[in-house]
Amino acid sequence: MAGTRTGSESSSHRVLRISQLDAFELDDALEQLVWSQFARCFQHFKPGLLTRVEPELKALLQLLVWRFTVYSGSATVGQTLLNIRYHNTLIAGQKYRSLSKKQKLWFALLTVGEKWLKERSHSLFLSHGTQSGFRKARQALALVSSVGKVASLLNFMLFLQSGTFPTLTERTLGVRPVFVRDQSGREINFHYMNRELLWHGFAEFLIFLLPLINVWKLKTRVSTLFSVSDHSDGKSGKSNRRSECGICAEWPVMPHAIGCSHVFCYYCIKSHAAADVFFTCPKCGAEVTSVRPVDVQVEMAERQQT
Repeated sequence: MAGTRTGSESSSHRVLRISQLDAFELDDALEQLVWSQFARCFQHFKPGLLTRVEPELKALLQLLVWRFTVYSGSATVGQTLLNIRYHNTLIAGQKYRSLSKKQKLWFALLTVGEKWLKERSHSLFLSHGTQSGFRKARQALALVSSVGKVASLLNFMLFLQSGTFPTLTERTLGVRPVFVRDQSGREINFHYMNRELLWHGFAEFLIFLLPLINVWKLKTRVSTLFSVSDHSDGKSGKSNRRSECGICAEWPVMPHAIGCSHVFCYYCIKSHAAADVFFTCPKCGAEVTSVRPVDVQVEMAERQQT
């Protein structure tokens, strides 16, 4: 009975898989932010100044972060934000045990040292790849890296099954994240879940439907319905049709016609015709037969006669 009770208590306060993975994402985001802020300090210096020593500088910044997080509090920055920290599983007992000094040093070596070795070996082998000794070392390092990737994949599959030790470093050192304080169980109302699922499905439907709607065509139809009819035969109607663009209602710039009695700005009609192959005149609904420039001399002659 006591063993069953202990197991149920430990499982009820176990850190979720998604929380452990979110902690890694937060740690990576912090590393990128620290490096970008550090590189910004040298943006006005000679280009390529930090390229030669970039792996060492990144490792130094990561060691500084490790010194004030894992070494001092047994938790990374991402774990601190999620209210979790590392627990030493090598020491028996249900009480929380912080990491030993040896585990913290090995943690820095297996995390910071591994990243530095990958970046430095790449540049080193790139510059001395023709020598036989470096070629053999490169092949050996590639073999070790391949074995490590396979082992990491198998370890991650075990993590998805058991929920513990998401990385080989944690499994090797015998550390796992636990909550800093007891977490109460979260209860989600059924109506809340139903509402969220409904809105999620509605949003997916809109995302699928909106690209299928021809906004240009719809806008043209609406403007045609609400536009004032100007089919009168009077001189004022002809003057209005020729003195303003049928789309922007401004004085037509480089006036062009599409086959009806209205004129349009060159860029207005070209952009609308390119966006909608079935574009019609928003004033009279006439289809585009050909976009041709309006003869300015004829228009001036008509105005002088009027």
